[in-house]
Amino acid sequence: MSPLVEAVRGSTHVMEPKANISSRSDHDKLDIKPVYGAIVDEEPAIAEVSETRQSVKGKMDPKERALVRKLDLYIMPTICVMYFLNYVDRNAIAQARLNHLESDLNMVGNQFNTAVSILFVGYVLMQVPSNMLITRIKPGVYMSGCMFLWAVVSACTAAVKSYGGLVACRFFLGIAEAPFYPGATYIFAIYYTHSEMAARVGLMYCGQLLATGFTGLISAGVFAGMDGLRGLTGWQWLFIIEGALTAFVAILGFWLLPNTLDDTPWLTGEERKLVRARIERDKISDALSKVTALEGLKQACKDKRTWLFCFMQMFHLSASAFNAFFPTVAKTLGYNTTVTLLLTCPPFVLAGAGSVLVGWSSGRLNEMTWHITATLSVAIVGFVMAASTLNTAARYIACFIFPVGAFSANSVIVGWASSTLSQTEEKRAVILAMTNVFGHIGYIYGAYLWPDSDEPRYGIGFGASAGFALLSICCAWVMRTLLIHDNRRIRASTSEHVNLYSY
Repeated sequence: MSPLVEAVRGSTHVMEPKANISSRSDHDKLDIKPVYGAIVDEEPAIAEVSETRQSVKGKMDPKERALVRKLDLYIMPTICVMYFLNYVDRNAIAQARLNHLESDLNMVGNQFNTAVSILFVGYVLMQVPSNMLITRIKPGVYMSGCMFLWAVVSACTAAVKSYGGLVACRFFLGIAEAPFYPGATYIFAIYYTHSEMAARVGLMYCGQLLATGFTGLISAGVFAGMDGLRGLTGWQWLFIIEGALTAFVAILGFWLLPNTLDDTPWLTGEERKLVRARIERDKISDALSKVTALEGLKQACKDKRTWLFCFMQMFHLSASAFNAFFPTVAKTLGYNTTVTLLLTCPPFVLAGAGSVLVGWSSGRLNEMTWHITATLSVAIVGFVMAASTLNTAARYIACFIFPVGAFSANSVIVGWASSTLSQTEEKRAVILAMTNVFGHIGYIYGAYLWPDSDEPRYGIGFGASAGFALLSICCAWVMRTLLIHDNRRIRASTSEHVNLYSY
């Protein structure tokens, strides 16, 4: 019989000893009942994990269950809507391209690709400094303020008259949007346990995917009904309308988004105590006391697992760089602009459902490596299929397959990194920003993998995306190997029941 140990995702917290286990034979004689967490060994048994999770769910205190429901009611709708609008504003340029944006601004060659990628330069530059700052201020207020700022910049894009103006707006939009995603995952980490993280990140990520899909529907309506209204083109109205809607939601965010426990008005005193107790119970054994933001950065940089997670996310998001060019790819199916925009919606609705399901499954089974391997393998099949044929039906089927596979892995990677590298609050905040920074570096060069000269097959983009997905899978297996080694070291250092790293 394998030694039974209690393992909460990403934790190494030494629990109260239940018995003194000196050897495997001694352990076999003990009648040890499962306690909180998933039971894993070097090769986790899914059946055991599932059974334990169900047991935990059934034994959760009613007050704690009510608290989690309340947190979900306030946090999740607000975060999801804000992230939805984050991507609506970011991806508006992809739809605007189909409403003669390039000809109106006299853009030539790969200037559109540059306009797409420059956003991520500003985005990357602000990520780490922003998350170092967010541990020192009210995160909800900070994120809502940044959202209002990006709404203004997005609306101002309607006023640009040249390629240079468009590039400037896109750069500052990237700076304004940078704090949101790592800030949102940081808020999750404040209020939710490790085992609850992946499903919440997956649900938030669903907002992005729905935005990518529904932006096509919004754009189709705006272009068909407002092009030329009051002397403005359809793409100008698109930026104005989406920017105004984002500003409205940002104002609501000042009241709805939580800050620190003591500064969140919709939590009672008893609920604040319960949140603290949950997070304290979920802490890992090597948790450290509060440190400076700079020390948190140093801790993150010194941990080799940080860089492996960074590359894992970079390769994953490089494989997802087709996002900004999906309408362009869909146009190769041969339909007019309105139909093309409508066709972009269903694949991303399915991808959103897949993201939520995979995040829930990963959290419930306490398993990451195989979830990443399976989803990105599906993406590789879709990429190969799309590059291999120009048949309309087959290519549109592929347009369902590769988004589902590519995007479903994101919540697993982010949740895995957050739970594994959370020794201090400051380190975790920096880790979330660093993985996102590296990930979006992939979007910078990924924009140049879809040149007009490769139309209609886009073999370069699809081939590179398949390769990046494979590299991300390789990183996941290397991480698994490292964590297995760490778990063996932890087991060798104590005879007590311990929480191990999940993989």
